[in-house]
Amino acid sequence: MDILAHLGPFAPLDAAAVGFIVVVWLLTGWLTEHPPTQRPSVTVLMEDYRRDWMRAFVTRQPRIFDGTVIESLRQGTAFFASASLIAIGGGLAMIGNVGTVTNLAGALSIEANPAAVPLKILLVVGFLSNALLKFVWSNRLFGYCSILMAAVPNDSTDPLAYHRASQAAEINITAARSFNSGLRSIYFALAALGWLIGPLGLVLATLAAASVLIRREFASRSRVVMLNR
Repeated sequence: MDILAHLGPFAPLDAAAVGFIVVVWLLTGWLTEHPPTQRPSVTVLMEDYRRDWMRAFVTRQPRIFDGTVIESLRQGTAFFASASLIAIGGGLAMIGNVGTVTNLAGALSIEANPAAVPLKILLVVGFLSNALLKFVWSNRLFGYCSILMAAVPNDSTDPLAYHRASQAAEINITAARSFNSGLRSIYFALAALGWLIGPLGLVLATLAAASVLIRREFASRSRVVMLNR
């Protein structure tokens, strides 16, 4: 309560800016995973390719390549999970040493209320914590996917072959969604740093992060390549 009492006259603007970044974060994730039918996102296009991958996996001999790909995906999720955990530790350390942040802000000619700094860093830590949970779950799901892939019969005429492959594909897609969600949280964690400048800085940083994500999902060169099926 003492922190809230010292936020100053701009507390309503700060609250509005925090609400803005949360809403934009949620809407960006929803739009990415539920795009208009006539304009699919990169995330949705990749889901079709993941299903194609599992169908091709049934008849591929040997299957070492597929196992290597899954392992590389798990390594990616483990790396980002570790990085997020380290960043969370750094954020919590900053909360315990607010003077360093205020001194840095002063050196950059930025006004920083020492009582408000912990709340602003907590917003960053909150996004990073969500990213960590998403990456950990994604890593586990890719593990499940590898087991389902191992359960696919070697005989492509086996009635279970394509069924098991389909199951592996859907788990693969779910894992990828969690991974992408974690990446979005990192983008918005970076945007949350804009709050150290002020509510306007948070709003502008949020718009910048959202615009980068939307462009990469709906207007990138990679999307054009994926559409040429």
